Amino acid sequence: MSNKEAVAMTESNPMTGGDGTYSYTKNSTYQRESSNHAQKMIDEAIAMKLDIKSLISNSNTLRIADLGCSVGPNTFIAMQNVLEAMEKKCLSQGSFYGRLFPESSLHFVYSSTALHCLSKLPEELLDKNSQAWNKGRIYYPSASEEVANAYAAQFTEDMKNFLNARAKEIVAGGMMVVLMAGLSDDIHYSQLSAGRQFDFIGSTLMDMVNEGLVSEAQVDSFNIPAYCPSPKEIARLVEENGCFSIERMQMMDSRSKMNAPPLDAHTFIMHLRAGMEGFFTKHFGSEIVGEMFERISKKSAEFSCLLDKGYNERNEVFFVLKHK
Repeated sequence: MSNKEAVAMTESNPMTGGDGTYSYTKNSTYQRESSNHAQKMIDEAIAMKLDIKSLISNSNTLRIADLGCSVGPNTFIAMQNVLEAMEKKCLSQGSFYGRLFPESSLHFVYSSTALHCLSKLPEELLDKNSQAWNKGRIYYPSASEEVANAYAAQFTEDMKNFLNARAKEIVAGGMMVVLMAGLSDDIHYSQLSAGRQFDFIGSTLMDMVNEGLVSEAQVDSFNIPAYCPSPKEIARLVEENGCFSIERMQMMDSRSKMNAPPLDAHTFIMHLRAGMEGFFTKHFGSEIVGEMFERISKKSAEFSCLLDKGYNERNEVFFVLKHK
């Protein structure tokens, strides 16, 4: 290849810049349509063929390059679409229980009212041949010991993964603060106030089963994916991990400190619906869930009694960990 040919290959031929009458910005509709037409295929390729977990196993960083030939809005639209597809792929695979950030990159981590949510439901709950089959119930406090143990085992696995991931991501001397639903060491899980409340919801669903509005199988296959650990359980897992020191840990009830009237049944049901309606709807459908909450609202007096029983209960655990 001659020097002249090499120079010719490296020369750029830019489109007309600016935003005038003859600019590429004002005259690139067809190119945009081509890009839009290809977008579905790009989304499918990323979703089905791109193994993000293996690509980021070492650096935990994704690097994306645009080698397009235009300057203008088209390139931004195309890359925005790619980024959205990549984000969707990542969200479908990962959670805060696994690695999210580069090694030794975080100085402070805060997690509020999230870590009690399980990454998945224990499979035994849905197995008719298992002693942990949670037939006719949607939560564990009033269920058999085998059901409670299945919940506890899943939380243990999740917490171990969470601590292992954060141990790699937080720098030495860094801190992690966590607030999550919990249970005092001196209270048995069967006395959990959230258990009484979800039992009430479960009984409402069973009433709808008896009326033929919901199938019994639908209720049997539905369980709340959350576990309320005690400080002792959390401390044991932190000590087993060995990478963090416990700087502070205590039970608390933020509701008792509120400068507001006690939470009434109607307000609580509204909060519950806002936070969990999507989860219920995914399993039962919006029509059934709407009817369920309507029935609960009509029995607000009965539901209020459940709230009163657990109002002064310390139902949140607060702890501070420091990376050694």
